[in-house]
Amino acid sequence: MRRLIINADDFGLTSGVNRAIWEGHRQGIVTSATLMAGGQAFAEAVSMAKTSPRLGVGCHVVLVDGSPRAVAETVPSLLDRDATHLRAKLGDFARAWLGGKLDSGEMEREISAQIQTLQSAGIPVSHVDTHKHTHLAPQVLRALLRAAKACGVTAVRNPFEPIRWQAVAGHPALWKRWGMVKGLQGFAAQFRRQVREAGLRTTDGTVGVVATGVLDGRLFERILDSLPPGTWEFVCHPGYVDDDLERAHTRLLQSREQELAVLTSASAREALQRNGVELISYREV
Repeated sequence: MRRLIINADDFGLTSGVNRAIWEGHRQGIVTSATLMAGGQAFAEAVSMAKTSPRLGVGCHVVLVDGSPRAVAETVPSLLDRDATHLRAKLGDFARAWLGGKLDSGEMEREISAQIQTLQSAGIPVSHVDTHKHTHLAPQVLRALLRAAKACGVTAVRNPFEPIRWQAVAGHPALWKRWGMVKGLQGFAAQFRRQVREAGLRTTDGTVGVVATGVLDGRLFERILDSLPPGTWEFVCHPGYVDDDLERAHTRLLQSREQELAVLTSASAREALQRNGVELISYREV
């Protein structure tokens, strides 16, 4: 049996992203979205979510490239040199983590504040994941699991992608990224153990990470054709390019519109049916 959550990240980032996720759900195969507590279009996303009861909504926890939801003075180890914003670059965050400069309690405080922002807006948070997959780091994961459990959230994204070589064989541009993702598999068992010990639920893994930024219909079908049995999450980033998105700190621009075209296509539905894949949200995990 194959079950698949189609999760759109960055809900709340901009109005154009919100509209694309809405269309991807109403007219396509998107079953879930993760909402950014500090997104400039947060209120609009909340309104859309409340009129879409079948859309599962989780918290897209931002520890890089954003502003804290907790009082800045209470999370100093997470902040950039200006002491008001989170670190802008993933590399800077990684160096701080590897250098032991991130305070675990402060991470838990910030993550809790973001989850509670959604809950205070009336969103039943189905699960948590992290912007730029920062919870690949065990220390971040521990803080994420503690915060999620304290806030009553029962599921978390498994960010490890067991993508098979045949899925990217026809895309040379993806080979290097595939190798990097493959190299992270050594941490997957530790991730599953930590989630299990925390009493939370997760999937068998995530697909689509390698394809981020280059997804097209052919690649989507190849990923589905190589999807192993089990429960998986497909990560996507639909959106419309507008002035707000161009001003946002994201490398994903035109690719978001291309992804939306895939997610609302008849061929995507046909590929799911051909492979016997059942669409679900985190509510069914």
